[in-house]
Amino acid sequence: MRKLRMGGALAGIAIAALALTACNSGTPGTTSTDEGDAGDEETSSTPWEVATDVSIDGSPTFDAISERGSVKIGVKEDQPGLGYLDPTTGERTGFDVDIARWIAASLGYDEDKIEFTAIPSANREQAIVNGDIDYYVGTYSITDKRKEQISFAGPYFVTGQGLLVAADNDDIEGPDDLAGKNVCSATGSTSIQRIKDEYPEATTTEFDTYSQCVEQLKSGQVDAVTTDEAILIGYAAQDPDNLKVVGDVFSEERYGVGIQKGDTAFVEFVNELFTDGGDTWEAIFENNLGAAGVEPDQPAVDPVD
Repeated sequence: MRKLRMGGALAGIAIAALALTACNSGTPGTTSTDEGDAGDEETSSTPWEVATDVSIDGSPTFDAISERGSVKIGVKEDQPGLGYLDPTTGERTGFDVDIARWIAASLGYDEDKIEFTAIPSANREQAIVNGDIDYYVGTYSITDKRKEQISFAGPYFVTGQGLLVAADNDDIEGPDDLAGKNVCSATGSTSIQRIKDEYPEATTTEFDTYSQCVEQLKSGQVDAVTTDEAILIGYAAQDPDNLKVVGDVFSEERYGVGIQKGDTAFVEFVNELFTDGGDTWEAIFENNLGAAGVEPDQPAVDPVD
C-alpha cells in the first residue's frame, strides 16, 4: 500500500467527528424517537443488531465472557474521533469504540453489558495476557513483536505515522528535521520506537497517553508529538490556533483487535465479522469519520496464523 498524505481530508474528518460526538450516541441496540406525531417509527441509532444464541467452540475468551455475562474491553479515551470519553457528559464515542461495540453486539452483549477500561499503550499486551480485558480496540498497530505475546484480528483500519508541532513552528516539516529536537509519544507505542530506531539524533520523551504529550507541546517542553496521523489531526482540530500537522506520513500502521494469544477461534470469529460486515463497517466509519466526504476503504483481514 502506498503511504498517502491524508492530512487535508482527515482534518475535515476530525472536525466533523468532534461535532458528531454531540449527537451520535453509538450505543448498540438503543433506539431514538422524534417527539412528534404519535405513531412515528422508532429507528435504531446504530448500524448493527445484538446477536442471540452465539457460540464459539474452542475459544477461552468467549468462555470467560459467557461465564461472566459481560464483556471487558480495553480502549483509548483521549483520541477525538477514534476513542474519546467526554469528561462532561461521560459519553464514549469514536470509530474504534464503535468497532468494539459492534464486536460485543455480535457476541450477544448490549451496551449495559460492556465494561470499558482505558489502558495506556505500554500496558496493553499485559492486560490481555493477564485476562484483565477480553479484547482491546484502540489504534493498536499489528506488529510481529506484539504477536509474540498476543494474537490479532483484523486489520480493520490502516493509517500512517505523522508529526504534530506548534502552529508557529517552521523548523520541522518531516522526520528528517528531528535531529536535536525533543519528540514525544506514548510509552510502548510503535511510533516512539520508530523514532528511536530510525531517527536516533532526536531526543525522545514518553508518557502514558498522547494527550500528555500534547500538553507538553503546548507548554514548549517538547518540539513535536508523533503517532498515527489520524490521531494527531484530531488534536490539531481541537486547537488549530496552536497546533498543526506537518509533512507526509512515514509508516503504515495497521490497526487490529488485540486478543489472547492462541485464541484462534475468537480471531476467526472477529475476522469473519469484519469480512462479512462491510456495510456495517462503512456505516461505523461514516458515523464517526465520514462527514468530510472521504470514501472509506476497509482493509482485508490477515490470514490467521
